[in-house]
Amino acid sequence: MINKLFFILTLILIIPDIYIYRMFIIRSTDSTLLKVLYFIPSLFLLIGLIWIVCFADQRFTIDKNYCLGWFIITFMVFALPKLMFFVCSIFDLPLKYIAKWSFMPFSWLGVIIASTCLIGILYGSIIGKTKFDVKDITFRSPNIPQSFNGYKIIQLSDIHIGSWTNNEKELERAVQLINAQKPDLIVFTGDLVNHRATELNGFEDILSKMKAKDGIFSILGNHDYGPYYHWNSQREKADNLAELEQRETNMRWQLLNNEHIYLHQGNDSIALIGVENWGIPPFNGKGDLQKAMQGVDDGFKILLSHNPTHWEAEVLSKTDIELMLAGHTHAMQFAIGQHSPSSWVYKEWKGMYTKGKQNLYVNVGLGFIGMPFRFGAWPEITVITLEKENS
Repeated sequence: MINKLFFILTLILIIPDIYIYRMFIIRSTDSTLLKVLYFIPSLFLLIGLIWIVCFADQRFTIDKNYCLGWFIITFMVFALPKLMFFVCSIFDLPLKYIAKWSFMPFSWLGVIIASTCLIGILYGSIIGKTKFDVKDITFRSPNIPQSFNGYKIIQLSDIHIGSWTNNEKELERAVQLINAQKPDLIVFTGDLVNHRATELNGFEDILSKMKAKDGIFSILGNHDYGPYYHWNSQREKADNLAELEQRETNMRWQLLNNEHIYLHQGNDSIALIGVENWGIPPFNGKGDLQKAMQGVDDGFKILLSHNPTHWEAEVLSKTDIELMLAGHTHAMQFAIGQHSPSSWVYKEWKGMYTKGKQNLYVNVGLGFIGMPFRFGAWPEITVITLEKENS
């Protein structure tokens, strides 16, 4: 798999370079220095690719996730615009050599698309990844108790704290935005870390500043179990999870591991249910909804479950849970309007979904994984206000 990916990325890097050099560079300058300089960025990127494939083991790529992410961004900055230009420009070849046109319309189109691509990559990696989007959602139901009318819940998801290296001030700004909403409750729907509990070093004090009248409740996501890290033993992996759970406790976050609690307002209450990560391979599935719901009464219920596919698999039409909150998808950190590559993988990938009287909200996450980039799928802070609807 890695070898195939390396081959594809090498072709993406080299073929457009050769085409642009032969068709444009050698015809626009006689300077040998400029001709050599044209290939320098691609040469360094190719060396980087070779080094990653041949010498970087799994532990290195995970431990140096920050550096690897910026390498990916650098690769995109230099390779993708040239690829876009190349794909457009080749349609000019029949016009140039058969029709003998001097004007090359597809090349100019390629310049526009390549420039747009470059601007988008730079914007997403410099600004977009911390362009916090506070989304106000009103959830109406006749089953919401009267005392909870106007109750404000903030949902956060997928912080991936290990990706916030050197970005502590931006995370502090996010916390300030969260507190400014004056929530009654904060819920977190999984993936606090990328791999290890130690990623929280230096961030616990920041996250501990989040405040809500009824506290902060969280669940575990697939990354929180550390399944993608090369552990020396299963014991080390288990100790990491235990440490993560303890750190959440230290931050005054209450984990709901296949259990529920009741939120109280006056004489009314609603059930808040949380399950461990639920999923089908390759994602680990420890979520046990049946166990979490044992003893829950017939009132209004909110479910926290990391993976949105859980909704159709075990919640929809099989329970009376009216509102499920999920994350996980990130909207693949790229969206244009209501379109994202995430929709090719997940039926429910962003926003609110309703079937009958049951509802799912998918938060696209606050952090990022893989590369420091978000475009369109801006880091999300969801403010959900409960509103009792007349039956």
